[in-house]
Amino acid sequence: MKHLSVAIISTVLLYACTAHHKKVIVYLKGATTVDEASKIITITDGSGSDEKLMSYNSGDKVTLKIKGLGNDTTASIDNDGLYVLNAKNDTLIGSYQQYNEPGKTIKVKSQEEIKRGIDSLIKLTENKNISAANRNFYVLPKTAVKISDNVDAFVVGPFHKMTSIEKEGDKVPEVYRFYSIKEIRETIAKATLLTIGEKK
Repeated sequence: MKHLSVAIISTVLLYACTAHHKKVIVYLKGATTVDEASKIITITDGSGSDEKLMSYNSGDKVTLKIKGLGNDTTASIDNDGLYVLNAKNDTLIGSYQQYNEPGKTIKVKSQEEIKRGIDSLIKLTENKNISAANRNFYVLPKTAVKISDNVDAFVVGPFHKMTSIEKEGDKVPEVYRFYSIKEIRETIAKATLLTIGEKK
């Protein structure tokens, strides 16, 4: 019985030591390369938009080397969780989103809601009201930001048009939506056209 208890404890300790997971979603464009094994990201500017996944099952800090777009730098992945790394030459802005189920995505917004939305987006482009507590993120080029402890959270990247996601049972999916700052500025311009000037 004593040997069995020791075996159980050893198994639990072994699991605890290996149950680490760091997941990094790299947003990139052009011919940028991502080498998970060597932990090197080599940025080459160009057209298009893509994403790559880097995954590490280690409790130790992971240091990623980022080359290109000027001086080389590093990004430190300190703790377990889900990260976004920006390998584009444009700032990325993202936040937690309440995604609807398919078939429930159409909603007519009032003028007041549109104006509030424009004001909120402008603040985001100015890096205002950004914090992990607010679950919104301002990711400069060649930097990485932790967005969640949940490595299985769903992330919708720049230029994707997804507006809904299926539930898994009764569980509401944890979804984060990221845009390039250029996309947000274009959205602000389009939303502004929808506002009605107040009568004098």
